[in-house]
Amino acid sequence: MHLPSLRKLSFSILAAFSITPAAFAEKPAPRLDALVDGMYPQLETIYKDIHANPELSFKETRTAAKLAAEMRAIGFDVTEKVGGTGVVAIYKNGPGPTILVRTELDALPMEEKTGLPYASKVKADWNGRETFVAHSCGHDIHMASWIGTAKTLVALKDQWKGTLMFIGQPAEEAGGGAKAMLADGLFKRFPKPDFAFALHTNPSPYGFVGYRVGPITSSADALEITFKGRGGHGSAPDKTIDPITIAAHFVTDVQTVVSREKDPFEFGVVTIGSIQGGTAGNIIPDSTVLRGTIRSYKPEVREKLLEGVRRTAKASAAMAGAPEPVIDFGDGGAAVINDEAVVQRTVAALKSQLGVAQVVQVPPITASEDFSEYVNAGVPSMFFFVGVSDPKQVADSLKPGGKPLPFNHSPFFAPVPEPSIKMGVQAMTTAVLSAMSK
Repeated sequence: MHLPSLRKLSFSILAAFSITPAAFAEKPAPRLDALVDGMYPQLETIYKDIHANPELSFKETRTAAKLAAEMRAIGFDVTEKVGGTGVVAIYKNGPGPTILVRTELDALPMEEKTGLPYASKVKADWNGRETFVAHSCGHDIHMASWIGTAKTLVALKDQWKGTLMFIGQPAEEAGGGAKAMLADGLFKRFPKPDFAFALHTNPSPYGFVGYRVGPITSSADALEITFKGRGGHGSAPDKTIDPITIAAHFVTDVQTVVSREKDPFEFGVVTIGSIQGGTAGNIIPDSTVLRGTIRSYKPEVREKLLEGVRRTAKASAAMAGAPEPVIDFGDGGAAVINDEAVVQRTVAALKSQLGVAQVVQVPPITASEDFSEYVNAGVPSMFFFVGVSDPKQVADSLKPGGKPLPFNHSPFFAPVPEPSIKMGVQAMTTAVLSAMSK
C-alpha cells in the first residue's frame, strides 16, 4: 500500500475508533471461535515463516509456492504463475455466486527494526542495488488470514453454496500486480466473480474492523516531467535557458491547481518528491527532471489535477522560451470504491458476528491500492481494515505528547499476531458467508 502523510493518516483513522473498556465488553459470537482457535497455531507458524522470508514485487516465488501448497492441502484447485507470480485457488461447492478473496504477496525494500525473534534479515536486489526486505505493510498478516479464511470456509461448506476464488496477487507495493493478473486472463481463464473482498492491516487496535461506503483509498498517479533548456556557464545565464529555474517555477505554481482550481472540500494532492538536474554549481544544465505523485478520491478531481499539472508544466516552459517539456503520468491505480449494497450487507453480518462496537466506520485514506483494478473490471467489492495494534499503546499514542504509534511502512511496524490474524479470519469469513447468502 502506497502511504503518504503516514502520521496524519494513522491519526485520522485511529481517531475513528472508540478505544474504551466498554468497546471490548462485547465478545464475538462463538460460531467461528472454536474453528479459528483450533487452527491458529498452524497459522502463526505460516505467518512467522512468511514474515522472516519476505520477497519483493514480482519476485515472490517462494511465497507463492508456499501459499499454493497450503491451498492444495485444503482442497483447492490451484493455478500458479498467473500474471507472473500470482496464485489462483478455486473451490467449487455447488451452484451459487463466485466470491473473490485477494491477498498480496509482496514485501517492501526496507530494513525491519522491530527486534522480533522472527524479524526479517533478508536482502535482495532492487533497482540495481542491494536492499533489505521486510513485510512492514502487513501483507504477511493478510496471507495468514487468507489461508485461515479458506480453511474455515471449507470446514463450514455445509453452510454455503457457490465458488471460492482465492487469489494471491503479486506486486501490490510496486503497482501493476492486479493489472498483470487481469491481463493474463484472470476473469477469462477463471470465473468472473460476483463479489470481491480484501482486507488490510492498519495501526488501529486489534479486535476492530474499519469500513466505509464509496472511496476508501485514493487514486495514485506517478508524475515525471523533463524540462528542457540550453546549458551553459553559470556566470552567463543570459546565454542559456535554465531548466532549474523553470522547474522551480513549476513546483510553486502547480500548487495553485490544488488551492485555486480544485474544490476545497474534495481531497487532492500534488507532491514533488524529487528534482534532479545539473552536476556542478557553475554549470547550467540542459535538462532537469522532476518526479512526484498525484492523489485524489474522485475521477473528476483526478482529471482536474492531471490536466492542471500538464498545463502548468507547459506554461512554465513557455514563459522561459524553452522547448515543450516531456510529461509522463505513470498510472498507479484508481481509488478503491466500495459498493454500497455489498458494504451494507457485510457490515450487518460483521456486527452480528463480531459485536456492534467492533465494527467502525472510518474516513477514507490517502494511500492507494490496486485492488481498484478488480472493482473497475465490474466486480462489486468491499475493501476493509483490520486493527493490529495493542489497544493500550493506541490509546496512549492519541494522548497529548503520546509516543507515536508505528504504522504501515514504518521499520518498527509490528502487528500483534494472534488477535490480528484471528480477527482477519473471522471478519473475512463472515464477509464471504454474507455474500454467499445472496
